[in-house]
Amino acid sequence: MSDPIYLAKSEDGYPALLPQMANRHGLITGATGTGKTVSLQSMAERLSYAGVPVFMADVKGDLAGMAAAGVLTPKLEARIKDLGLEGFVPFANPVTFWDVFGEAGIPIRATISDMGPLLLARLLNLNDTQAGVLQLVFKIADDNGLLLLDLKDLRAMVQYVGENARNFTSEYGNIASASIGAIQRGLLTLEQQGGDVFFGEPMLDIADLMRVDANGRGIINVLAAEKLHLSPLLYSTFLLWMLAELFERLPEAGDLDKPKLVFFFDEAHLLFNDAPPALTDKVEQVVRLIRSKGVGVFFVTQNPLDVPDRVLGQLGNRVQHALRAFTPRDQKAVQSAAETLRPNPKFDAAEAITELGVGEALISFLDEKGRPNVVERSIVFPPASRLGPLAADERTAVIQASPLLAAYGQSIDRESAYEVLKGKPAAPQRPASPGAIPLPPAPPRPSDANAWGNGSAPSPTPAPRIPVPPPAREEASGGLFGSLGDMLGGRGGRREGVLEAAAKSAARGVAGTIGREIGRQVLRGVLGSILGGRR
Repeated sequence: MSDPIYLAKSEDGYPALLPQMANRHGLITGATGTGKTVSLQSMAERLSYAGVPVFMADVKGDLAGMAAAGVLTPKLEARIKDLGLEGFVPFANPVTFWDVFGEAGIPIRATISDMGPLLLARLLNLNDTQAGVLQLVFKIADDNGLLLLDLKDLRAMVQYVGENARNFTSEYGNIASASIGAIQRGLLTLEQQGGDVFFGEPMLDIADLMRVDANGRGIINVLAAEKLHLSPLLYSTFLLWMLAELFERLPEAGDLDKPKLVFFFDEAHLLFNDAPPALTDKVEQVVRLIRSKGVGVFFVTQNPLDVPDRVLGQLGNRVQHALRAFTPRDQKAVQSAAETLRPNPKFDAAEAITELGVGEALISFLDEKGRPNVVERSIVFPPASRLGPLAADERTAVIQASPLLAAYGQSIDRESAYEVLKGKPAAPQRPASPGAIPLPPAPPRPSDANAWGNGSAPSPTPAPRIPVPPPAREEASGGLFGSLGDMLGGRGGRREGVLEAAAKSAARGVAGTIGREIGRQVLRGVLGSILGGRR
């Protein structure tokens, strides 16, 4: 059994997140400027130290500082002393930067087929009729053995179906030209938002999000989202796709000592804004069922009312920062937040929520039997890493040192629907985007799946020891504050190179063609088994 992860100090002790309960999900809420980001950074850092990989979106750019050691300022030293964190030493975390646009991190991609028509319909803001036509476009592509990998494939396929609509009417039903036009306009808008960079190959292998380094610390995967979140629909659909990918591809794991991955969904309200009830139902279903896959999901948002009750009921671990009750809706949010916490007879939770200072929070984690602990008014531990962004050269150095750059740095454009329909050869490999991180010659993938690149990359430094607060209870020793001898070692296994990554990505497309031959169904739609069955 893994040891508790201590995150804060309260009047009665040190509230701790139990690793075996981290896959029961959680919620971090609070008004702007109350310390949510620091709590998120501190929790992610300590999960990483415990050997749990983490994925998070960096909306403001300041989470990038997790890749660098913090600075001991007089103010921080005073806070450390007040919290009793003896021997506090700043340190950097093992971080991998990702970016949908390939500019501030390793490119992260999905294929059109893997995204599927249901999520694409949401992304293109289509109505039910238009979404139905998009489903037919995918079906016709399946039946004709045409691979849909990137936006130009889908655009060519939509044009082909529109121009030959009469030929498909008897078998597939009416295909309205107005719906074809709406889809084409949506694709144009999506391309202008950067969708042409995101869709393509090599597609992300989910296993690359669940790595540990040579010292057994979980890799912290930081998605550069400063630009991405400016397109709320693209941002929320992308994160929903990733969550569904995990649900779809991971095997059942049951109750583990600690999660395989903890997924932080920042700006969670973007997922539920204008979402149809059916989508909210399915998100609730994914959150409920993904626990057994060994994945914990933490929603981060300003107001607890941003998350629907059906989803909120699945979030067992709570960190509630201050809320400002200026409006009737704010007052309702305060009362709602207080009522979801297990009462503490020492204070009124609703009153305390409006009085909390920066860095203070009401914390209630699940105990070893899955029951909420009594809420405690606590001061969150500061992270050992830097609070704030990285300089451009620092970020570039981290990206260049990652062994994953060799696999994902170059896009691959093989023969698919566009080339078949237009009669053009496949384009050569190209960098992710004009503003992308400069790519070195692709080095051979290291033999250790958790090594930090080739000989030119910096070697991993020994993982530092997080200081031990004075034990408030008997079980406070060890765990996060214990020695590295109890940590997990790096996982073995050889990582594939660029050509092997292309082969794996191609295999996914071939699987669609084979499926068409034996059952005329393509393996696609990450949400297939969730939103109405695989197509």
